[in-house]
Amino acid sequence: MASKVRWGVLSTAKIGVKQVIPAMQLAPLVDVAAIASRSLDKAQAEAARLGIAKAYGSYEELLADPSIDAIYNPLPNHLHFPWTIQAMQAGKAVLCEKPLTLDVAEVRALIAARDHARVLVGEAFMVHTHPQWTRAREIVASGELGEVRAVTGAFCYFNVDPANVRNIADYGGGGLYDIGCYLIHTSRLGLGLAPKRVQALVERDPKFSTDRLASFLLDFGSCHGSYTCSTQLADHQRVTFLGTQGRLEVEIPFNAPPDRPMRLFIATKTKQGGDLFGHQHRTEEIPTCNQYTIQGQLFSQAILEGGNVPVPLEDAFVNMATIEAAFRSERSGQWETVETP
Repeated sequence: MASKVRWGVLSTAKIGVKQVIPAMQLAPLVDVAAIASRSLDKAQAEAARLGIAKAYGSYEELLADPSIDAIYNPLPNHLHFPWTIQAMQAGKAVLCEKPLTLDVAEVRALIAARDHARVLVGEAFMVHTHPQWTRAREIVASGELGEVRAVTGAFCYFNVDPANVRNIADYGGGGLYDIGCYLIHTSRLGLGLAPKRVQALVERDPKFSTDRLASFLLDFGSCHGSYTCSTQLADHQRVTFLGTQGRLEVEIPFNAPPDRPMRLFIATKTKQGGDLFGHQHRTEEIPTCNQYTIQGQLFSQAILEGGNVPVPLEDAFVNMATIEAAFRSERSGQWETVETP
């Protein structure tokens, strides 16, 4: 058995070369062995900067390399599906950036292709593997908060660059695809539940036609979720779980810095009462780590040992079905049911 997984990277996308690749290179089971771009010069420049052995001037050349075991796909959203399919057909395992696809039909196609090719495929929700979310899920499941009946969250940034892929509708731009997906995923992760239906209110940018402000409700049955995501508001992110006996706040739920501990804020009722001052407060610190390193290590471990990837296609299906239902609700103005696998 090989001691490391040999990874190839599709494109010199900023998230890959600035964040994910350097972090993956720190994982003991990862060998980032090749990178491809539509420009050989760009691929060679990044390969030299990052210490990657091989550079290719086309994605097809990378997929044809028999020495590569797995592909990391950080291409723009509309290219996730076609190049993930091609990588699977080439016999490669694939870790694809979120959102894995732009609709539920494409996820179904990926599941069928995965089962036919018998390779591992997963969605790159790095938050899924961060210890702060493991701990948050433990706290919710422990019953310390009582019955969790509500989740609230916000994820916002400000970006009006017309050349940025997040502002190009044809490339799968907009807030729900880019950051609303995190609010959905982490709520599902923390609760251990899938939403039954969605209602959304969406405002679109008059020039870009992308959703620049989306507020949406998720019906988890015994728990309600309420969220706002925006590509044109001041930077902010927070997720809070509200229970009958206490609350849990995740301070930096998504873009956890790799150079400092993360913090969870927990407040539970005391015997003195239930007002804002009748709670016992504590802060839990999660040791410094890099969630991209952990993601790469666990995915590589699954390849080497034949285990499960952190976020399989079945999980990606639920997230995409929720986003798709939100867009249907935008058009209908009604609650929309979340499709099940």
